[in-house]
Amino acid sequence: MNPAARINIGIVGLGAAGRAFLSAILGHADFNLVAVTEPVAQVRADALSGHAAAAYDALPEMLAHPGLDAVYIASPTDLHPEHVMQACAAGKHVLVEKPMAVNLDQARAMVQAMEQASLVLLVGHSHGYDLPIQKMREIIAGGTLGRVQMVNTWCYTDWIYRPRRPDELDNDQGGGVTYRQGSHQFDIIRLLCGGKTRSVRAKTFNWDPQRSATGAHIVYLDFENGAAATAVYNGYGRFSTMDLGFPVSEWGFMQPPEERPALLRSVAGSSPEAELLAKQKRARNAIPASAPYQPFFGLTVVSCERGEIRQSPTGLIVYSEQGQIEITLPAERSPRDLVMSEFSAAISGRAAPVHSGRWGLANLEICAAAIRSSQSGGDVLLEEQVGLPEPGFPA
Repeated sequence: MNPAARINIGIVGLGAAGRAFLSAILGHADFNLVAVTEPVAQVRADALSGHAAAAYDALPEMLAHPGLDAVYIASPTDLHPEHVMQACAAGKHVLVEKPMAVNLDQARAMVQAMEQASLVLLVGHSHGYDLPIQKMREIIAGGTLGRVQMVNTWCYTDWIYRPRRPDELDNDQGGGVTYRQGSHQFDIIRLLCGGKTRSVRAKTFNWDPQRSATGAHIVYLDFENGAAATAVYNGYGRFSTMDLGFPVSEWGFMQPPEERPALLRSVAGSSPEAELLAKQKRARNAIPASAPYQPFFGLTVVSCERGEIRQSPTGLIVYSEQGQIEITLPAERSPRDLVMSEFSAAISGRAAPVHSGRWGLANLEICAAAIRSSQSGGDVLLEEQVGLPEPGFPA
């Protein structure tokens, strides 16, 4: 394609993730939304109301759409490998949701196929795109605080009781909080610690027999450069990370305790059909296009040799021998806007992507290693880890 031309893109799947990207794609100067694939007609009609994109029932039909350059795959995880391979065979660049696959063999095959075809494979969205996390990474790279030593991130939500498809709760299908939410945490940690994780030790938990799934974890990551990190996630909903610091929600809205939704145990205990309908209803507004504050996916604290960094509602607070400095960051661009910018820069060749297929494979390896470690009770050494490219995130 002409590097100066707009990139014609299609979306596969219009659940919460696919809908969230509609505004980011429609508002990005480099992209032109031309087609979508969504098998549920009512979901398709609701999401596309007022938009001119062509609608298809199945991906092979959409891949034949005239002039299509790229595909965003937001289908269920177990369909990612098949959909990526179909897009690859059709010569399309791919942005695929995390986790990129159900297992490492699938992910390796996806990466190899896209590389052999000289096509871009980007894995996201993850909360590693959040501006506070990117700014943390920039500060670390600048060296004013010395080398990063520790990163600790804690996230307490009601994830386990939100409306779910059965596959979203099954480890073997890429479900449970370690695959679905740990993939955010491990991406954040790797971005801040240089990327190359040496080993993982973890304990995962499944403590509600009425909602059997991996609902919590504690994961320790050891890095080749000497840094270490912990990721704590609890999806059982009684305590919120917002009570650790400030009441800003995952997507950047002020949400004091009295304004938070009730724990949805009744939905979680309903029939699969009723739960799917509740999930489809929630997907319409689950991820807003914009917010007044920075997204807050748990509390992340970075410890460097000469200082610490943590989030604030509007950006970051940096702690050093000189005292505390608060850095305000713009809230106009959502993390999904930044995903599209990275995808565009990779397709045009302006910048090497951070969240490449190999980076996504490395994140998936940590998810799988955490499950293995919890089962074995020991450390798991890693083999698929990669470092950070330069220059990093495109503007």
